[in-house]
Amino acid sequence: MEKLVAELRQIIPFKDTTDIGDIVLIASKEPQMLVYALVTDISRDTTRKAEWWHIGLTFLAIPPQEITWTLRTLQMTGMEIFTMGGEERFVKAVNLTPSLNRSSQQTVQAKQENVKKKDSFLKRVK
Repeated sequence: MEKLVAELRQIIPFKDTTDIGDIVLIASKEPQMLVYALVTDISRDTTRKAEWWHIGLTFLAIPPQEITWTLRTLQMTGMEIFTMGGEERFVKAVNLTPSLNRSSQQTVQAKQENVKKKDSFLKRVK
């Protein structure tokens, strides 16, 4: 599982935090799966002393499937691989905006280069 997570980190832009409305990638060894889910709810599990959270997820599959997992902060933010029923799992929010940011930055840079290349129509008069 650690090798798979390392490969995923190289090809998928992940976020460091997880919040309601985020899309998370869930990886599981058994059953073997990679699936996206929408985070629909995050609420504190008050029955435990440590920091545990009830995470409402909707698997983006046909048909959509709603589940609730109880995870610690390190588990729900992808900082820790954890087990459920003895099988390893990984959950981490995906950053869907880097490609938008990259393309807009490239557009701004291209415009700036074009401005630099063109001679100014203004003339300096002394």
